[in-house]
Amino acid sequence: MNIFELIRHRRSIRKYEERQVPREDLERIIEAGLYAPNAGGGQRSMIVALRDPKLTEAVGRMNVGKLDRSRLSGSFVSNEQPSIIDDPTLKSGFYGAPTVCVVFAQGNFLYSIPDAFCCAENMVLAATELGISSCIIARGEETFDSDYGHQLMHDWGVPLGYVARCFVLLGYCKGDYPAVKPRRQGRYNIVEAD
Repeated sequence: MNIFELIRHRRSIRKYEERQVPREDLERIIEAGLYAPNAGGGQRSMIVALRDPKLTEAVGRMNVGKLDRSRLSGSFVSNEQPSIIDDPTLKSGFYGAPTVCVVFAQGNFLYSIPDAFCCAENMVLAATELGISSCIIARGEETFDSDYGHQLMHDWGVPLGYVARCFVLLGYCKGDYPAVKPRRQGRYNIVEAD
């Protein structure tokens, strides 16, 4: 696929098979994230990949635990791939994904959020190219805002002052791969010179 086909084919998957992503593919996906655009070429983002089902479930529950539903825009995401917005009975924000990558960045750096999400976008595009399903999940900052969360970050070698900005879920789609949703109209404007 060329890059435009890849972008149009990628979907946010929230139903996963238990099958683990091969380590060599995971390393390629991480490499794609490390080559993402970043402010001033500072390369400040850090990726921690979790492949332990018990740990990913525990962190996924932490991710949902502090969700403030009053800040959600809209109340429906998908019938095919329901999110915690659609189904409040879901207890993990990671939807059973066998691999979860946490993208950390400096908490006090003005551009750490865009840097982290550029990293995540590169990762999901690389995953799609490799036939691996993915989803970017937010709520990173809140997820690790506890003694246990801080201990995990310490154990993983995350530098002091870094915060989780987002997560990249990786695995294989359980069931049919979703069809493309129609694009909403009126979402861009091109301003030409007079």
